[in-house]
Formats: sequence, C-alpha cells, structure tokens
Amino acid sequence: MDSCAFCEVAAGAPAYVVLDEPRFLAFLDRRPVFKGHVLLIPRSHIGTLVDLPDNLRDPYLQAVQRLARAMEDGLGAQGSFVAINNRVSQSVPHLHTHVIPRTRGDGLRGFLWPRRKYADDAEAEEYAGRLRAAL
Repeated sequence: MDSCAFCEVAAGAPAYVVLDEPRFLAFLDRRPVFKGHVLLIPRSHIGTLVDLPDNLRDPYLQAVQRLARAMEDGLGAQGSFVAINNRVSQSVPHLHTHVIPRTRGDGLRGFLWPRRKYADDAEAEEYAGRLRAAL
C-alpha cells in the first residue's frame, strides 16, 4: 500500500492526540468544523467501516461513545455530531470517525459547512488537553 496519512499519525507523526490506546488513536482534526473536532482511527490500516473486523467493532464504538461524552464533559458542548464517510468524501482512505462538539445555534447546517482554525499551536494543545482530561 502507498503512504497513508493516518497510518503515519498512528506511527508517531505529529498530531494533537486526545486518545492513545493500543488499538485506537484519536487526534484533533487539522481543519476542524468546530474547535475540539476529533478524528478516531484504528491504529492498523482499515479502509472503511465495512472493513472493520468484528472483534474491533464494539471497542471502536465504545471509543466513539467516550469521545462524544468528552465533548460535553471536557468542552461544555451540548451534544456532538458523529460521522463516518466511506469512500465518497473520505479524504483519507483509512477508517476514521469524526466526533464534533455541538451547541444549539452553532450554525452547522447540512453536510457542507465552513471550517475553523485554531489561533495557534497553544490553543490546539489546550483543546486536546481538555479532551484528554475528560477521557
């Protein structure tokens, strides 16, 4: 297989890591919809959700649930938006789940939305730290 950006992150490429476990890794999206937007990946290369082995399905979903709770407990979000693209609109061909903090009136409409930027590395690390603490 050619280079996979998420396999590189799983191998130690720089990222704002939120969850670091033997089978899964979660880190801040570099182009977040809202600050605190996280991507959860399996450490091993798995292309899409349908490729996820049965023995990883429940633990993967449990990690998604924990991240969704961290959005509320760590960031004060009122809820979260959880999404997985399979092939179409999948910018990196490695299974990843978006977990995005939500608040009423945040302006998110449909599936096309503007992306936000962190002011700097310190702000991104602060968001990652708050989510790590909540996990």
